[in-house]
Amino acid sequence: MRIDVRGFAFDLHVGGPPAGPPVLLLHGFPQHSGEWSDVVPLLHRAGLRTYALDQRGYSPGARPAAVSAYRLGELVGDAVAVLDRLGIAAAHVVGHDWGAAVSWALAADHPARVRSLTAVSVPHPGALAHALRADRSQRARSAYMRLFRREGTAEAVLLALRATGLRRMLAGAGDADRVATYVEPMRAPGALTALNWYRAMSHGDLAAVGPVSVPTTYVWSDRDIALGRTAAEACASHVTGDYRFVELIGVSHWIPDRAPAPLADAIVALVRDSR
Repeated sequence: MRIDVRGFAFDLHVGGPPAGPPVLLLHGFPQHSGEWSDVVPLLHRAGLRTYALDQRGYSPGARPAAVSAYRLGELVGDAVAVLDRLGIAAAHVVGHDWGAAVSWALAADHPARVRSLTAVSVPHPGALAHALRADRSQRARSAYMRLFRREGTAEAVLLALRATGLRRMLAGAGDADRVATYVEPMRAPGALTALNWYRAMSHGDLAAVGPVSVPTTYVWSDRDIALGRTAAEACASHVTGDYRFVELIGVSHWIPDRAPAPLADAIVALVRDSR
């Protein structure tokens, strides 16, 4: 379905029992709401109602040109506006990768709108900031962001030779067909506007994300090439409410694709305990 908020048209994929507890799913880069395709049937089976949003820059009807339109506060504002339009006072929020960053900020700034938070792969911004200061390995893992912030250059590198760069980036997400479901939409004109998420990112915005008081589960995998253990283990100090850390062994960064069942189990357990 299409949902019109804040002057934009967002694509939203809704499913599950109509009366079930609402779960808002926020994807990361360079994916889209399809990354939840193996997770949502398991959530539906548990009685949950899911709302998977194609976020700003990904929905064709929500691609403003200005880099400043992709600051973290704008992304959080989109999520709040979608909940408002749906008439949902509070939802269980699940975010992966950049969607996790939005979810942390949403839970910190609007705790009344978040029943529980399941953050996947990306820890609280404060934990990542700590790791970037203290851990040389994390600085090396995050070096790719310098490329993504270079307008024009990043697009050229990622899309060259039938998007070989994107395909390599997503290689751990699954077989060639699954990778293609993410790569092909990104080859469409304007789709890599989503790189503005990186270009609009500022230390000030990330530092402004305060502690999270809602029940929280952080799911991290030990084969994540972008986020290391220092950042993962620092996450707990930024949550003041009930906190659970779920470590998946032998799983890559692409947790919703590669470990949908353990992820769904973690989400369902938190939802049930947070009603």
